[in-house]
Amino acid sequence: MLPSTSDSNNAVRVARMPRVNKAIELLEAGQPIYYEHRDAIGAGGYDGGRAAAQTWADYVTYDMEHTPFDVGGLTEFMRGLVDGGPTRSGHRTPAVVVTLPAEGVSAEAVRANAWMVKQVLATGVHGLLLCHAEMPDAVRAFVEAARFPFHTSGVGPALGVGRRGHGGQERAAQVWGLAVDRYLATADPWPLNPRGELLLGLKIENVRALASVEASTRVPGIAFAEWGPGDMGMSMGYPDQHDEPYPADMRAARARVLGACKAAGLAFLEQVTPANVLARIAEGVRIGTGRQGHEAAELSRRHTGRTMPW
Repeated sequence: MLPSTSDSNNAVRVARMPRVNKAIELLEAGQPIYYEHRDAIGAGGYDGGRAAAQTWADYVTYDMEHTPFDVGGLTEFMRGLVDGGPTRSGHRTPAVVVTLPAEGVSAEAVRANAWMVKQVLATGVHGLLLCHAEMPDAVRAFVEAARFPFHTSGVGPALGVGRRGHGGQERAAQVWGLAVDRYLATADPWPLNPRGELLLGLKIENVRALASVEASTRVPGIAFAEWGPGDMGMSMGYPDQHDEPYPADMRAARARVLGACKAAGLAFLEQVTPANVLARIAEGVRIGTGRQGHEAAELSRRHTGRTMPW
């Protein structure tokens, strides 16, 4: 753990700095946020990053679950974001949340794949999404893998000491536009760390994950979760039930995940459209996307009185 004098100095410096992560800044202000989808096929690399730098969205989900786990391409994507910025809101880059291919089936599985967490965070991304988050101990291992051991908020019976090590912070700090010491002070999950700049999320997307959702969403360090209707439907016997209307058992699954998020104080993520976005906000959705995500976001931003530009 860092010496107490260093803690105090870091706390003063961090308290005065603006947010790196635009998505967190908006969530703190009570605003719903919206993302667009990118991946390593056709939308990655340096040119993809430059193109994404002026996105309409509040953050970018970079999919490495169903496309190649190409850390070199992601590194170039982040470099392109920096060179194509800043955003219209004045942030150095849009926030980037990477969907990992590793699955949260157990703590052992997550720890065996923790190298993915380390390598992806070293590219300077702003968050991670754990797929098939089936067990609370897997979620704890996920949070621990993303934290430096000197960040101790929440450490105790529900969360172990962080396992992220020294070595990738310089590249990540360059992407964030921070001195290394400021990156180290803020590269921690929000809202567990109120000054943290990392968003960690869960996909509760099968019946095994659903059975543990209340415990999984209460693990310290998680900021949001979704119910993943495509995979949830498959786990319930529906080969292609990604979109509405949903059968009764899928509607019940959605309601349970939404309820667990509300109880744990997490943001709930779901597909939205211009036709339903205002109803979804009233219901409790705080993170949205979809084929008409831009149009839905514009309706929502006017409805919630948002003043921050794209």
